[in-house]
Amino acid sequence: MYKLLLGLLTLLSTSNVFAHGISADARQAMIDGGYLRYIYLGAEHMITGYDHLLFLFGVIFFLTTFKDIVKFISIFTLGHCITLIFATFMGISANYWLVDAVIALSVCYKGFDNNEGFQKYLGLKKAPNLLMMVFVFGLIHGFGLSTRLQQLPLGEKGSEMLMRIISFNVGVEIGQIAALAIMLVLLSGVRKTDLFKKFSKVANDGLILAGFMLLLMQLHGYLHTSEPDEFGFSKDNHLHHHMDLEKPKKVEHDNL
Repeated sequence: MYKLLLGLLTLLSTSNVFAHGISADARQAMIDGGYLRYIYLGAEHMITGYDHLLFLFGVIFFLTTFKDIVKFISIFTLGHCITLIFATFMGISANYWLVDAVIALSVCYKGFDNNEGFQKYLGLKKAPNLLMMVFVFGLIHGFGLSTRLQQLPLGEKGSEMLMRIISFNVGVEIGQIAALAIMLVLLSGVRKTDLFKKFSKVANDGLILAGFMLLLMQLHGYLHTSEPDEFGFSKDNHLHHHMDLEKPKKVEHDNL
């Protein structure tokens, strides 16, 4: 059990290292590549952003008509565009670990809602208005995207900075459309089978679990970067300490 937990913490720490922070090479690429580079980065971030994709998967899970899909995705897009553009341009930021922790909770929320958790476990007649909740979570997801974008060289406030932000946002929308297209094709295929009801329960339980694991991951990163002294070692060497824990075993084996 100890080894399993240790391995999980190491994996979470490694994932967070790659999930947060922009390297010097990436920053220079942004400057050299111009607006197209920002579009590419926005699309890449959305396509590889498992927290955003999991939430979107939950949102569209039971949507079957084109009208409903457009309505919910549009309200989500409006929400994340508002905070992505406004917060970035105005320099409004927050601890990205905590913002992403809330995003992880949004994944749990959608899985819980899809499995009628409010009715079954909380005794409510109906869940909170879904359109409103998708908009609110869209604002939070956009703020999470903004915390990433603010790590890039955006320049001084003005038209050039605004165009870089908009370019990144355009990329996000392109990535979102591509991801949604794949999700809708997969879901439409599963809906035609007799196993969809069982798949629905398992898939949305999986969303809750995945969201909870992402929450642990973000809180893990927050604690080790905000209070490194509480853990007895520097936050910069945190990952190295996780990796070095296995080294003594190798040395003992070599000495046998």
